Order: sequence, then C-alpha cells, then structure tokens
Amino acid sequence: MNQYEKNTIDPSETFQLASALAELLQAGDVICLEGDLGAGKTTFTKGLAKGLDIKKTVNSPTFTIIKEYKGRLPLYHMDVYRVADSYEDLGFDEYFEGDGVTVVEWAHLIEEQLPVELLTIYLYHVGPEKRKIVFVPKGKRYEQLCKEIFLNDNISD
Repeated sequence: MNQYEKNTIDPSETFQLASALAELLQAGDVICLEGDLGAGKTTFTKGLAKGLDIKKTVNSPTFTIIKEYKGRLPLYHMDVYRVADSYEDLGFDEYFEGDGVTVVEWAHLIEEQLPVELLTIYLYHVGPEKRKIVFVPKGKRYEQLCKEIFLNDNISD
C-alpha cells in the first residue's frame, strides 16, 4: 500500500494542504483523520471546508457527533471519539454514500462501519507547530487523488 507524506511548518500550511485536497474531492468521498489531541484534525477539516467553498465557521462536532455544512459539495464532519459502542448503527453509511464529502475524526473507533475505499490521513506532532501528515489511500480513486496532489501539484517536500 502506498503512502504519501508532507511536513507542514505551521497550522496555515496544514490548512492550505487540506484546501488543495478539497478542490479535487467529489460527492461520496470519505476522508478519515487520525491523530492525537491537538494534532490538527480540526484545522485540516477547516481547510477542506475552505476548498469546498463553505462560508460557515467549522468547529469540532465532539458533542454532536456529526455537523453538516453547505458548500460546493456538502461536508459531513464527524467526530466519533465519544461513540460508546462501535457496533451501534448510527446511520453513518447514509453519509458515506451520500452527495457530499464525509470527514471522520477518530475513524478507527468505527472501523467496521467504514467503506472499503477511503483516504486515511494521519497527523503527527513533530514540534509545537510542525506536523507530519501521512496520506494512506485505499482504492484506485484515492490512490489517484494522492498522485494528483503530491505529484502533479508539487506539494511534496
């Protein structure tokens, strides 16, 4: 399985990377975000929202589980950290197969409910503001997406 890496020096660079990704996203795309608290998952999601032309302020849906935003494509922002039973049917598949882009923070907690093809993005602390961001595509669509971002747009380090 291929993976693609980018180091960012501050939150604005993480935001810009996500915004560039969002411009290539299509309805039905699923992005999973993994990383420790404060690693930049919400910053990344805000960048995706910008790239999807969403005007509303994006913040973490920690206590609501899912927030929906309207833009070029709808953005379904999920934070499943507090989902107690990963086997409980919360209707996630309706979002995954919907007309928008789904972003799932802490996606490993609902792994059994995720689609087979998706893009997982890991965010790692490298310093106070620096992050290592690793894209791991599953499926041809996401592999091609990563190639477009990292090879064609020269986003790699």
